[in-house]
Amino acid sequence: MGKDYYRVLGIQSGSNEEEIKKAYKKMALKFHPDKNKDPSAEDKFKEIAEAYDVLSDPKKRTIYDQYGEEGLKAGGGSSSGGQGNSYHYTFHGDPHATFASFFGGSSPFDIFFGATRTRGTTNGFDHGDQDMDIDMDGEDDPFNAFGRFGFNGINGFHHGAGRRHPTESVHSRRKVQDPTVIHELRVSLEEIYHGCTKRMKITRRRLNPDGRTMRTEDKILNIVIKRGWKEGTKITFPKEGDETPDKIPADIAFIIKDKSHPHFKRDGSNVVYTAKISLKEALCGCTVNIPTLDNRVIPLPCTEIVKPGTVKRLRGEGLPFPKSPTQRGDLIVEFQIRFPERIAPQTREILKQHLPLC
Repeated sequence: MGKDYYRVLGIQSGSNEEEIKKAYKKMALKFHPDKNKDPSAEDKFKEIAEAYDVLSDPKKRTIYDQYGEEGLKAGGGSSSGGQGNSYHYTFHGDPHATFASFFGGSSPFDIFFGATRTRGTTNGFDHGDQDMDIDMDGEDDPFNAFGRFGFNGINGFHHGAGRRHPTESVHSRRKVQDPTVIHELRVSLEEIYHGCTKRMKITRRRLNPDGRTMRTEDKILNIVIKRGWKEGTKITFPKEGDETPDKIPADIAFIIKDKSHPHFKRDGSNVVYTAKISLKEALCGCTVNIPTLDNRVIPLPCTEIVKPGTVKRLRGEGLPFPKSPTQRGDLIVEFQIRFPERIAPQTREILKQHLPLC
């Protein structure tokens, strides 16, 4: 059934934005590995960050509320008869980056005391052996204790009580996200017909847990192309771009573009095929073998005269409808009539005698 992000943060499903922030603040400080030495704290800390990353984003939360964790991460919704969302969520995997983005620093103790920790201590306070069970709803809230210094408890320092402007400190300024990085993804009509998964390797910079130094890493993105998707469909991978101490990683998006095809061209959910026939076949009749996207051949009898501009339609032989993949568009057959380069004089006389003037 997937993770219950509301349960992870200890809140109800109808909680508002401030309640979600408050719950994350409480849980993140309680399970931060710098303070909580339980072996499972790191995993819990990451789970809390993922829950906040989803529930604090209206788009992600809406999809999660409707389809759950599995639908959010797999692009759910097609089973209900609609197109389904083309949004494929993947948690960026660094809970320390989420923490730094929320509080303005990578360590809660650096935020409170503004000092560099040495041998497990901060400004003389040894946090290594303490079991600080912080109650963010009561008077034990450490943010309340620092309220007189102008700390707002969410995104750094406000402009009162002689504090510095947020831009003066890496720990106090709010991160901004880089613009979305967009790539074209060329897909064949056969891949649109059947559906497929593309694997794209990206190389990006990521922050280390200290929130300052960076590393380079490779990652494989699995891009699920659903049957019938239209050209221009966008698949987004949130926060998979380069990460720096000052910036939230950019989203990476792929825009579907049709590859050129040797036989067909696309017209929405229809495909168009041009059949080349001779003048004799156009006038006297013929049977044209029409290929399909699933490698079948359909014989198409033409018993009537094929005039320039004649179009025939093979129902249900096109691409799947994106909102209803069990139904398909049509295969439209257009005709290109080949005229002879020359004809013999005697043939010309015969044609003059037998062909009508209109």
